[in-house]
Amino acid sequence: MSKIIASNFKTNHTRKTTLAFCNHLENFLNQKNIPHQIRLFPPNTALLDNHFKNFKIGAQNAYFTKNGSFTGEIGEEQLEEFGIQSLLIGHSERREYLGETQVFCAKKFEYFSQRDFEIFYCIGESLSTKKEGLEKTLTFLQSQLQGIDLDYPKLLIAYEPIWAIGTGISATLEEITQIHTYLKQILGRIPLLYGGSVKSQNIREIFKIPSVDGVLIGSASWEIESFKQILENSLEK
Repeated sequence: MSKIIASNFKTNHTRKTTLAFCNHLENFLNQKNIPHQIRLFPPNTALLDNHFKNFKIGAQNAYFTKNGSFTGEIGEEQLEEFGIQSLLIGHSERREYLGETQVFCAKKFEYFSQRDFEIFYCIGESLSTKKEGLEKTLTFLQSQLQGIDLDYPKLLIAYEPIWAIGTGISATLEEITQIHTYLKQILGRIPLLYGGSVKSQNIREIFKIPSVDGVLIGSASWEIESFKQILENSLEK
C-alpha cells in the first residue's frame, strides 16, 4: 500500500550536500520498487529545481506573500523559480522558537491553499499537555486546527508530539493508535502522518497502524544511507 514518507532536513545540509543526497536517492529509487510518495524539505538556501522523477522537493517555510519587504523571508515568487508546490506549515519548532501563533499559521494556510499548494500541516502537544491527560491533549490538538479548511483537497496533517521530536523517544504504538484514531474521526479522508523519532527500527510497525497514512521524519533521514534503510524497512514483509 502506498503511503507518504517525508523528510524534514530542518537546519541541516547545504545546497551541495542536498544535491548529492537527491541524486543518490534518485538513483536508488530508480532501482528499487518503493511504492510510497516521497517528499524532501531542505533548508531554504538548499532548495533545488523540483524536477526529480521519484520524489518531490518542498519548502520548510514561506511567508504569505508573492514578494515584498519581508526581510529574511521567502515568498511565492522564490518558490515558483524552483517549481516547488509543497510546504510545511505549523511545525512545533516554528511555533515554539519563532513565536508563530495559530492565527499566523492559519494565514499561511489560507494564502498557499488559495494557490493550490500541497500543505503538510503540523500539530502536536508538549509533554506538559500530555501529562494533563488524554482529554486535554485532544482538546489542544483540535485547537491547532482552528482556521484550517479541512475540506482543502491538498491538505495533509502531520501529528508530531513535541516530546517525541528529536528525543529518540517515539510515542508507543498504542499512543499513536489512540491519537490517530481520534484525529481520523475529525479528519476523515485527509492523510494523517505521524512524526516523532521515526527511524528504520520502528517504521514497519508504525506503518502497520491502520490510521497512519505516512510519516514526517527528522534526524533519522538526514543521512542518505539511513534514509534508504527507512525506505526499505517501510515495505511490508
